[in-house]
Amino acid sequence: MQILYHLGRYFLLMKQVFKRPEKKSIYLKQILYEIENLGMGSIGIVAFLSVFVGAVLTIQMAFNIDSPLVPIYTIGYATRKSIILEFSPTIMSLILAGKVGSQIAGEIGTMRVTEQIDALEIMGINPATYLIFPKIVAAVFFFPILILMSMFLAMVGGWLSGIGSGLISAYDYVYGLQAFYQFFDITYALIKTVVFAFIITSVSGYFGFYTKGGALEVGESSTRAVVVSSVSIIIFNLILTNLLLA
Repeated sequence: MQILYHLGRYFLLMKQVFKRPEKKSIYLKQILYEIENLGMGSIGIVAFLSVFVGAVLTIQMAFNIDSPLVPIYTIGYATRKSIILEFSPTIMSLILAGKVGSQIAGEIGTMRVTEQIDALEIMGINPATYLIFPKIVAAVFFFPILILMSMFLAMVGGWLSGIGSGLISAYDYVYGLQAFYQFFDITYALIKTVVFAFIITSVSGYFGFYTKGGALEVGESSTRAVVVSSVSIIIFNLILTNLLLA
């Protein structure tokens, strides 16, 4: 019953979030601010993790594909498939759920317990739209850019580790990256990313918006936001994979 209660309240909040903005110019400024705050502020961690995970993936593929019957370029092919289909859209989204989700829930939760949200309501501003809508738009717009960057850097990391360790030549690795390429793989990854971006921002906004108490409860809301966002991403990853690839 608790799950149904939260689901119902979540959908009611989303109904409030997507109401017509009072003044569009203010929301445009907020969206640009959130793109810088949530999106560009995550470039560093996404880039760092992508390079190193791509390197590890390539090494693992090289050691697992040890049959002389399997062409060496399969290392690049399998690395590309793993990065595009699962690592970049799903694993990076889980990491962003931890970073961005906790940030959103903490920020909005702090505003709730310090009565700043009540002040917005008194001024005639819809706080749900003002606080959550720009974050959703910014994430849905910028997270796909982060994921495309992650794909590229992960493949570069794999190339560097493969060449540096002598496990595969540059030609074979690049040939594997290009072999049997399907553009739908990128489309599939970006569709997942958009859905995950919406989940992260809306769920985190929900837990922050309904925070009660003080500083301790803000921390609890941030933790719940990350946990629920991560679980939702895993569930929707399965659903989207069945819908798009099955």
